[in-house]
Amino acid sequence: MENKDCCCKKTKERSENELSALLNRLSRIEGQIRGIKKMLENNAYCTDILIQSSAANAALNSFNKELLANHIRTCVAHDIRDGKDEVIDELVVTLQKLMK
Repeated sequence: MENKDCCCKKTKERSENELSALLNRLSRIEGQIRGIKKMLENNAYCTDILIQSSAANAALNSFNKELLANHIRTCVAHDIRDGKDEVIDELVVTLQKLMK
């Protein structure tokens, strides 16, 4: 029986709450990016654009933290319980990529 909380076949069915929270974060980030583009088109001052860009970057980092935490609690924990220790190597590679 396939567990819907794991990363089986590199997909994952998310709970309605998790999906909604992640999509809401991405929508806010998307709005921030559109705002930055508009600032650029309207010849906004460089530092003002940089501050908004930094805020968008922080929002994306928060999204990544939330997604990573959910991944560890569900996919990684499930695979470890199932004896699939290779998930640890996958997690390490993912963390290395996130920390670049």
